[in-house]
Amino acid sequence: MHPALVALVVVLALAVSTAGGWAVTRLVLHLASRSSDAGEPLSGPDGAVLLRGKLVESDGPDGARAQAVLRGGTWVGLLERLATTGALIVGEPTAVAVVVAVKGLGRYPELRENPGASERFVIGTFASLLWAASIGLLARWLLAR
Repeated sequence: MHPALVALVVVLALAVSTAGGWAVTRLVLHLASRSSDAGEPLSGPDGAVLLRGKLVESDGPDGARAQAVLRGGTWVGLLERLATTGALIVGEPTAVAVVVAVKGLGRYPELRENPGASERFVIGTFASLLWAASIGLLARWLLAR
């Protein structure tokens, strides 16, 4: 494949993965917040859950509290998709595990205390990673042709 075409495929894949993944993740989070079980109480009234002996309110994955706890999530997601797609394009799928580990460890303190944020984190991460992996594998396949 011509080097200019290789560069074009790589740049387009990274751009589509990074920017397009934002829209996909927002859509999935919106759909999750509208599901029949979003915001339902797990063990207490009004969406509250019992966490380490105290009642904590949860407003679901798209609620204001979850969004406030996960501040900077848009930028983290953009970088996550960029790294995931790039790793798959260059043939280093194990690097995706590093991306997931760094993201999870960095958010652990916030997630431990907020069930809505935990739900948002898991849903957003899965949607983001699935999108980025799909684009990365598609680009890798195109480059191998």
